[in-house]
Formats: sequence, C-alpha cells, structure tokens
Amino acid sequence: MKLQNLATSDHASVVSMNLFVALLCACIVIGHLLEESRWMNESITALVIGVTTGVVILLISGGKSSHLLVFSEDLFFIYLLPPIIFNAGFQVKKKQFFRNFITIILFGAVGTLISWAIISFGAIQFFKKLDIGSLDIGDYLAIGTIFAATDSVCTLQVLNQDETPLLYSLVFGEGVVNDATSVVLFNAIQSFDLTHLNTSTAFHFLGNFFYLFLTSTLLGVLTGLLSAYIIKKLYFGRHSTDREVALMILMAYLSYMLAELFYLSGILTVFFCGIVMSHYTWHNVTESSRVTTKHAFATLSFVAEIFIFLYVGMDALDIEKWQFVSDSPGTSVAVSSVLIALVMVGRAAFVFPLSFLSNLAKKSQTEKISIKQQVVIWWSGLMRGAVSMALAYNQFTRSGHTQLRSNAIMITSTITVVLFSTVVFGLMTKPLIRILLPQPKHTTISTVSDPSTPKSLTVSLLGSAQDSFDFGASDIPRPSSIRALLTTPTHTVHYYWRKFDNAFMRPMFGGRGFVPFIPGSPTERSIRE
Repeated sequence: MKLQNLATSDHASVVSMNLFVALLCACIVIGHLLEESRWMNESITALVIGVTTGVVILLISGGKSSHLLVFSEDLFFIYLLPPIIFNAGFQVKKKQFFRNFITIILFGAVGTLISWAIISFGAIQFFKKLDIGSLDIGDYLAIGTIFAATDSVCTLQVLNQDETPLLYSLVFGEGVVNDATSVVLFNAIQSFDLTHLNTSTAFHFLGNFFYLFLTSTLLGVLTGLLSAYIIKKLYFGRHSTDREVALMILMAYLSYMLAELFYLSGILTVFFCGIVMSHYTWHNVTESSRVTTKHAFATLSFVAEIFIFLYVGMDALDIEKWQFVSDSPGTSVAVSSVLIALVMVGRAAFVFPLSFLSNLAKKSQTEKISIKQQVVIWWSGLMRGAVSMALAYNQFTRSGHTQLRSNAIMITSTITVVLFSTVVFGLMTKPLIRILLPQPKHTTISTVSDPSTPKSLTVSLLGSAQDSFDFGASDIPRPSSIRALLTTPTHTVHYYWRKFDNAFMRPMFGGRGFVPFIPGSPTERSIRE
C-alpha cells in the first residue's frame, strides 16, 4: 500500500514537471512571437500564462489548489537567483558600471535605505488604522525591506545599453545593488532583537549591515580570482575544454553557496564573482570555451527568469491564503493600495534628490542625468517581483503555510502588488520610454564587435568600443595633481587601477593580453585582420 501511494505521488510529480516544462516552452515561443509588441515582454507573458494556468487548475481541482509547485524561498534563493545575478555581473559593461559606480551605490544602497524607512514608517501609520491584525515592529520593518526590493527586468528588456548606456547602467546596477541591500537588510532585521531599540542597537545594526556588504563583495572577488589562477596555471584546455567550462560554472555557484554558508549576501558575492571572472578567468580559457560559457550563462539566466515569473503567476491564486481575507476583501484592497502608494512615494523620495546631488558632482553634460532619465529610473523601480515574494513568504509563512489572518493579508497583498506592478506598470513601460526617450531614426555610429568581452559589445555613445577594464594605462591621461582626484575621481582612480592591474594582477591571474603562449594553452586570438 505504501509503495502504491509512493508510486502515485511520484507519478503526480512527473505530471506536474511535464506540464511546467511545457509551459516554459510556451512562454519562450509566445515571447518570441510578441518580440515586436509595443506592450508585452517575456516576463509579463510568463506571469500571465502562470496566472491563467493557475485559474485552469483551480477550476479542475474544484477550488482546492491552483499550482503545480508550491512557492519555496529556498528554491528561489538557492537555485534560481544565482544564475541570474552571476550572468548580470558576467555580461555587464564594466566601463559604464564603474564609471557610474558612486551613483549606482547611491541609488542601490542609500536609496534603498530611504525607501525602506518611508515604507516602514508609512506602514506603521496606516496599517494600525486598517486593523489588519497583530504585527510587531519587526514585521513593519520587514515590510519595508520586502517592498523596497525592486524588479527592473521589464525596463531592462526595453532599454538598449548601446543606445542609452548611462541610463541602462544606472537601472541595471541599481537593480542588483538594491536586491543585495534588501536581502542584507532583511537578514539583519531578523537577527536583531528589536523589542528594545536604542542608539547602541542602531549603530550595531548599521555596523553589521556594512560588514555584510563589504565581506560579501570581498568573497566574490577572491573566488573569482581563485578560479582565474587555477585555470591559468593548469591549462585545462590542452586536454579538455569541458573541464574548464565545468570549473567556471561550479566556481561561480560555489561563491554563492560560500556566502550562504557564512551568512553573507550571496547576491553581492556572485555578482562581483561574475565581474572578476569576466575580467580574468574568461580570457584564460580556450576560444571554444569562451563561446560556450557566454551562451551557457546567458541561457541559464534566461530560463531561470522565465521560471520565476511563471512560478509567481501560478502561486498567486493559492486558495489557502485568499480564504483568510475572503470575509474582508476591502481591507486587502486597502492594504495593497497603501503599499503601492508608499512604493511610489518612497521611490520618488530618493531618485530625484540623489540625481540632483549626482549631477552637481559632474561637469560634463552627457554624464548628467536628465529629468526624463530620472523619470525612467523612478518608473523602472516601481515593479516588484520574486525577491519581494520570497522575503514575504519567509517573514509571514511557515513552510509555505499560514494560520494567522494578519500574515495571510500581507501575503495576499504582496501577491497583489507584484501582479499589479509587473503587469500594469510593465505594460506601460515601453510606451513611456518611447515617449520620453525617442530613438533617433538615423545613427552614424558604426557597430564593432569586440571579442575581448563575454558579451558582444557595440560602440558606446559615451565612449570607446572596448570595455574600460581592457584599456592600457597609456590610453588614459595621467592625473596632474591632487585636484584631478577631486574633480575627476573616476578617471583618476581608473588610471592608477590600470597601472596596478597591468603590473601585478594580470601577470598573476591572466586576462586579455597576459596569457603566455604555450602550445595547447589558451592564447589571445589575433585581431589584426
């Protein structure tokens, strides 16, 4: 009897996985057919298909269940998020990212803290009047982090990093740093006793926050350097390109798991591991391995993103949570409306002031953030996605289930905000960007493929075709005095970084132009032609 029940359970799991994989294929096909659509993109397509499938399953099961797989924050954080974040670091245009690094940190870290404070304070003020149940101070602070976590996928799918490199760099960079900051902040809140708040606790909290931020970044850099050193010294390509590809993939995943092991931020760790591996490790492998890794990482990231949106869409109609709020739908709608309003206000409270401060420090008009670009940056951060869902489930459920009305209201409100923001704001993203940033009909900039970076790069409107990390030190003017460091800090720091990189880092860890020629070893392909 037990064996029969086990076989039935296994068969049900196989059926669920078959249907889920078929839905993934449908998302890709339909997303391709809607490629030129003015409104839709693949993330919205996956979300809509997920919700539609949930409705069908709900009807077939007689209202008992709406999903094939139960939403699990462990599945999300351990298996789905790492390939997305790593590929973001691996494919990023490092020149634009580090040129705007200070602004990105301002938006992603400082801005997230401002948004978190506003959302938490607003939730305390409004939710008590709505009488949603018993929530303590830790819950309110957690709500701030849950809804401070943005999801800018819809905007990034519309923006072109070759046509608007500054804007793409800011939206992309802020999105990654924002996710990392939100998760670090959420973990810090859960690990502190917030019943007795005082000045000492606040400073300890901030110190722990910055400690996690810095150590996570350092761990990612060290893991990336270790992979570069191993592959450079052992020359796996002489015997098997499969080994060096496998080692790159496993070392990338190892960086994330090490961060989780030491209770650090896996998002920051794997992101900077991706940047370091693209700068050093990728140049140490054979040409065929470069092509393989570039497409392998991009494919894994793409499938994980579609999986997440489909997953969230199907779990949105979880009947267990909605039964708790069925007697007071007005309260659930009010909570969701308040949260959306707080998200919009919290976003505006830092985007425009911090953009103003950033523009004060820049002399070149092309490097300043225009008011239209500020509106796009503000809009891109209004969407909420899987990170918000995962944090909400972590805070307000136990193993995916909840028995408290207040917790059920927060879960259903999170689902409502995610669906509304992704679908409504996401559908309006393309038309908004076309109105604010109309594309030029003719461009005289020639397109040049650069084989030196993981992603095929084209000529940037703000600079040269090569990635910033691939310039020689002689290409950058030598700063004349300490005044240069104060007036153009990015260029000055970059000059000394290039000298240090060429003198110490690349000879040890490899990189473009620093891989010795040994028969059978990875060498730079001649680009003389």
